[in-house]
Amino acid sequence: MIRENRRSSKVSDGLLNGITYLSSLISVTVLISIFIFIFSKGSSLISFDLLKNDYWSKNYLVEVKTEVNHSGSFTAPDDLTSQASFSEKWGIAFVDALSNDKHELVLVEYIDPLSPFAHTIDKSAGANKGLDLTLEVGVQIEKIDFKRLDGSADFAGNLASQNAAEIAAALDQNAASITSAYVKTPGGGIRGSLLTTGYLIVVSLLIALPIGIAAAIYLNEYANKSRLNRMIRSGIETLTGVPSIVYGLMGVSVLFPITRAFGATTTNILLGSLTMAIILLPTIIRSTEEALSQTIFKVVLPCAVPGILTGVLLSIGRVIGESAALIYTMGTFINDSPTLLSQGTSLAVHIWSVMSGEQPNFELASAISIIILIFVLCLNIIVKLLSKRLNKAWY
Repeated sequence: MIRENRRSSKVSDGLLNGITYLSSLISVTVLISIFIFIFSKGSSLISFDLLKNDYWSKNYLVEVKTEVNHSGSFTAPDDLTSQASFSEKWGIAFVDALSNDKHELVLVEYIDPLSPFAHTIDKSAGANKGLDLTLEVGVQIEKIDFKRLDGSADFAGNLASQNAAEIAAALDQNAASITSAYVKTPGGGIRGSLLTTGYLIVVSLLIALPIGIAAAIYLNEYANKSRLNRMIRSGIETLTGVPSIVYGLMGVSVLFPITRAFGATTTNILLGSLTMAIILLPTIIRSTEEALSQTIFKVVLPCAVPGILTGVLLSIGRVIGESAALIYTMGTFINDSPTLLSQGTSLAVHIWSVMSGEQPNFELASAISIIILIFVLCLNIIVKLLSKRLNKAWY
């Protein structure tokens, strides 16, 4: 009998271990596949230029100074890349390139110090109009207007669907003088996003960390087991499952007046930081409390059940509240009769859909938010009841 029980136990343990290993293998495989896909698609764009460039290009209309607006005889430098096309009459080299969104571009690769293109004036509308503007290596050549040898007007550049070699050849063969040049600075960078992310991290942590750690120390070390403190703990646990989009609506309606007092007239980074600080508070409080706790588990499973159920609650709350990933994977079509293989919108994506139109529906968005809050609250109550029942059964 004992041997049979041992064999049965070994079979059961082996089956459970097999399921665990299979689940782990599937998770690791999916994770590796995601990494492979991401790196195969995006690794070619990783560069220092991506980090330092602005996302939006700046457009400039320039003119060559009159006193140097004539062709000459220039020699290409020895270190000029073989892919570059050099204009010997105008002392400028061009190179073909691709933008981050795979559009064909023509960039300036080299400008001779004596080239007419090294002595230009900004003719763009704005405060700098009429001031000297030196073209830099790396700018995009959209259009170069010039006068031909017979006095007629012509142009060359990317807008004429010409590559680097064709632009250089057109200038050498046809241009007697340069009328103007339309150029753009490199775009597609993430410098602004990096700075914004830095602001968000610093400001939100400066607000959330002191408050969260102080609250955790109080609740763990000093707070008694009163009804008020139990309600506070319950509220903190509930907040961890509230969808982020609800926090966003709260930030716009409640926190915006605070930022307006600082001079803000529209949504801003400070408003986002304040909202993120509130989102982070439950996580910081709970993590700090767990770190401060000195509890020794006497019976592992009964004590772990509340944490497991809380993890389930958080997972369900994340599914309910996720929007960005679902927009790309489920679409934004509000389907009244959804099926497993059709498009549909979750509650959070529904909020995004009704708020992204030309006439945002604040009322409907708020109503859906209330439904989400009630749903999360009911889940929290169910988890607590289950935890109490299981603890009573095992103790």
